[in-house]
Amino acid sequence: MDSPASLGLYGRLLGARVRSDWQYRTSFITLLFSQALVTVLEFVSILLVLELVPNLGGWTPTEVAFLYALATVPFGMADLLMSSVERTANHVQAGTFDRLLLRPLPALFQISAIEFELRRAGKLLPSLGVGVWAVANVDVAWNAQRVGVLVMAVLCGAVIYSALWVASASVSFWAVGSREAANAVTYGGQAANQYPLHVYRNWVRAVLGWGIPLAFVSYVPSQWILDAENPLGMPSNLVVAIPVVTVAVLVAALGCWGLGIRHYQSTGS
Repeated sequence: MDSPASLGLYGRLLGARVRSDWQYRTSFITLLFSQALVTVLEFVSILLVLELVPNLGGWTPTEVAFLYALATVPFGMADLLMSSVERTANHVQAGTFDRLLLRPLPALFQISAIEFELRRAGKLLPSLGVGVWAVANVDVAWNAQRVGVLVMAVLCGAVIYSALWVASASVSFWAVGSREAANAVTYGGQAANQYPLHVYRNWVRAVLGWGIPLAFVSYVPSQWILDAENPLGMPSNLVVAIPVVTVAVLVAALGCWGLGIRHYQSTGS
């Protein structure tokens, strides 16, 4: 199937899923609100930390708020569009993944569409609010270059988070009970990404910052845009590597997914 037809079918699947969820409006609104509340409480916990440590690793509270937004807005976008792929294990275990392989649309698109939940936008909205406030209040002379890096960081961050979900979901083809371990990478990595990377121990920086590599989602672009404290001595032009890292992570994730598809042997039941 050609790309326009695939995208059209993908859109129809999304629309059907949204209409289905909207049939239960009270449940939908309640879940949307609960998602937003969790994100608000998450940011409140950071504010409590900043109340005790106003200068966190040399970063002001406003700079930390900017970093938080740059970590959570892309995560919210990826969570809305691609986190449903983590339910691959359910389809593999139930044997319903076979049906996805028989359809003309790629299995990855199908899972992201049929498991789509608009209520997940509740995580994104508070993060956007924090981001707008932080952009308006940080001590930065905004210019076209800084705005460009900001937009690039948000888009590339969303792709990196999405790729991590795809890569971790690929493990389901070999171990259907791996979802919690995968969540430690996606949700756990995002939580750690809300603070300046240099406040962590070396091994945490090595794993979550450069190994996965989540430093390119928020820390690297934030440090460059804000010209903030840089105890790690990162090169000032490291932001140019963000698109390269994004492509590398995406290619690796799709490679893992393709490998899983090739080795898929149904449920065996």
